[in-house]
Amino acid sequence: MDMWMKIGSALLLVMMLVYLWPRAKLMMKESPKGSMEDWKSAVLALVGVIGFVILLMTMV
Repeated sequence: MDMWMKIGSALLLVMMLVYLWPRAKLMMKESPKGSMEDWKSAVLALVGVIGFVILLMTMV
């Protein structure tokens, strides 16, 4: 890739982050907080997916 193309891509990435950062900060501040039951459900789903992947890997 041309050097100017890399510099332009980097500048566009930085501009995008500058544009999105205030909105993301606002969304994090105003979003509802998860309860312990929500976290338990999320962990259970992740453990299930990890267990399924391990099962598939052992069957190969």
